[in-house]
Amino acid sequence: MKKSFWLDAVIATSFTFILMWGLVKITQLRLFDAFDSIGQALGDVELTDYVFQNLRDDPLPDTSIVVVNIGYLTRRELAQQIAIISQFEPKVIGIDAFFHCGTRPRDTLNCPALKDTLGNAFLGQVIKDAGNVVLVTKLMQSRKLQSTDLEDVYDSLVLSDPIYRDSAAARGFASLETGAAFQDDVKTCRSFNPSMMVNGNRELAFSVQMAMMYDSVKTKEFLERDNFSEVINYRGNIVDVFGQTNYPQMYYTLDVSDVFQGNFLPGMIKDKIVIFGFLGSKLGDPTWSDKFYTPLNKKMAGKANPDMFGVVVHANIVSMIMNRDYVNKMDKWQEISMAVIICLLNVALFSLIHVRLPDWYDGITKLLQILELLLFTVLMVMIFSWYNFKFEITLTLAAIALVGDAYEIYIGVVKNLLNRLRRLGFRGLFTKRRKRVLTPENK
Repeated sequence: MKKSFWLDAVIATSFTFILMWGLVKITQLRLFDAFDSIGQALGDVELTDYVFQNLRDDPLPDTSIVVVNIGYLTRRELAQQIAIISQFEPKVIGIDAFFHCGTRPRDTLNCPALKDTLGNAFLGQVIKDAGNVVLVTKLMQSRKLQSTDLEDVYDSLVLSDPIYRDSAAARGFASLETGAAFQDDVKTCRSFNPSMMVNGNRELAFSVQMAMMYDSVKTKEFLERDNFSEVINYRGNIVDVFGQTNYPQMYYTLDVSDVFQGNFLPGMIKDKIVIFGFLGSKLGDPTWSDKFYTPLNKKMAGKANPDMFGVVVHANIVSMIMNRDYVNKMDKWQEISMAVIICLLNVALFSLIHVRLPDWYDGITKLLQILELLLFTVLMVMIFSWYNFKFEITLTLAAIALVGDAYEIYIGVVKNLLNRLRRLGFRGLFTKRRKRVLTPENK
C-alpha cells in the first residue's frame, strides 16, 4: 500500500478532530440554545443511567446504615434525638447539618438559633459525649482565589461553630459534584471527590470520613485508588413514596417521630453507621430542599422531580465503599487514544471505498457509521452492567459521527488546496496564471 495512503489517512484524521474542536467552540457560544430544546432536555442524561434503571438486579438492603430524619428540629431537639440514638451504641454518627450563623451577624436577631443558650450547650455536650460524631464542612474559595477562575481548587472551609466542631470526633466536606451554579440550581449528582487538598491539608469527604471510622481497612483500600473523582455506584434509596425510582428501599430509615417514640429495635442501631440529615418535615414530604437528581430517577430526560436527598447520597457512597462495589472508568489518555485509532481506521476504510466503490460510497459509509454508533453504544451499556466499568466513548462517538463528512471535506477541499500549495507555493495560490500568447518566435 502506498505511503501516501496512510499519510492522507493521518491528515484526514487530524482534520476530523480539528473540525470537532471548532464545533465544540461554536456550541460553547450558546448561539443555538433557543432552538435546542431536545439538547437541553438530554443535557443531564448519560446512557449508563439506563443500566441503573433497567439492567441491574435489585441489591440486598444494606443493614449497616441507618438514615435518621432531622426535619426542622431545633438544636435542643436534635440534641435529644442524638442522645436517644447514642445510648444504643452506634459505631459512627454522622450529622449532615451545619451549626453556625453563616454570613449573618452573630446576634439573636439575625441568628435566632443563638437564643437558646442552654440548648446549644446541650447539643455540644451530646456530640462530645457520643465520641464518634462526624460533622460536615463545605469547600470554599476565598475572593482572591475566585478571581483566578481556578476550578476544583479550594483554600478554606465552612465550619460549624467551635462549641460543636471541637466536640466532634472528625469532620468531612459534604460538597458533591453537581455542576450547579448555585444552591437552588438543578443538581445532578453522579460522582464525588473522595478527598481534597485545602491549604496543604488533606480533607476527606463526609461519607469517606464516616467509612474510615467504621472500617479503616476498606476505606484505605478505596483511597489507594487515588482517583480525583469517583463515580457513585448507587445501590438504592430510602422509602420512595412517589415511586420516583425503580429501586427498593435500601437503608433503614427513622422519621423524627420514630426516634422520640422509640419506634425501632436496638439491634437496628448497635454498631451501625447512623446518619442524621434532612428528609423533609416528615417522610414523604415532596420538598426539593437538599435534593438531587441521580441515575436512579425514572424520568431520564426532560422535566422531572429530584429523587434523592443529600444525606441518602452520602449513605450510597458509604455503602459503595463498605461493599467494595466501585465503578472503574477509562483514563483520559485511553479515551483519546481509542477515539483517534477508531477514527483513523474509519478514514482508511472510507478511502478504500471511495477508490474502489465510488458509486456506493455514500450509502455504504453512512450505513457503517450508523452500525458503529449502535455497536459502541450497546457495548458501553453492557460493559457498565457486567463489569462496573465506565467505557468512555463520547469522543469516539463524536469522531464516528463526523468522520464521513470530514473525510469528504478533506478530499474535496483541503487536499486540493494542499496540492495546489505544493505545486505553486503560497503566493501562487492567490495569483492568477497568465495565458501564454503564441508568436512566430515561440511557436
